[in-house]
Amino acid sequence: MNAIKSASRNLLQTAAANGQFSTFTRLVESAGLTATLDGEGPFTVFAPTDAAFGQLPLAKLDSLSKPENRDELVSVLNYHVLKGRRSAADIAKWDVARTVNGQPAPIAMADGKMTVDGAVVVNADIDSANGVIHGIDKVNLPQAKVH
Repeated sequence: MNAIKSASRNLLQTAAANGQFSTFTRLVESAGLTATLDGEGPFTVFAPTDAAFGQLPLAKLDSLSKPENRDELVSVLNYHVLKGRRSAADIAKWDVARTVNGQPAPIAMADGKMTVDGAVVVNADIDSANGVIHGIDKVNLPQAKVH
């Protein structure tokens, strides 16, 4: 896993410059979370790659992109964010990650690969000024909240 040093850029600038997180970056902007991920942080972001978003049914991606579904989009994105700067080595010691959305995401190690709620970390420890990004190969969808 390659570490890309981008300590002068914030999380969104780092994600945009990386080239494999354009859908994630666009959805963060649509959700109105830009100020948060541009902010002081620090945060740890499990960012689905563009290929991961490509695995979502097109109807689901279109639905998440609609203004009337902003709350669901915010929930999905926040399920990919942790407070604090956590390296892949640190996270690999956990059984569960406490996400900003409030739902725990299970962490597992299998065949030398770390997974977060079933998504494999494919590009770990991409450093930024206000946190770290771990690229994942699947979009994790939190469980629907029961009202």
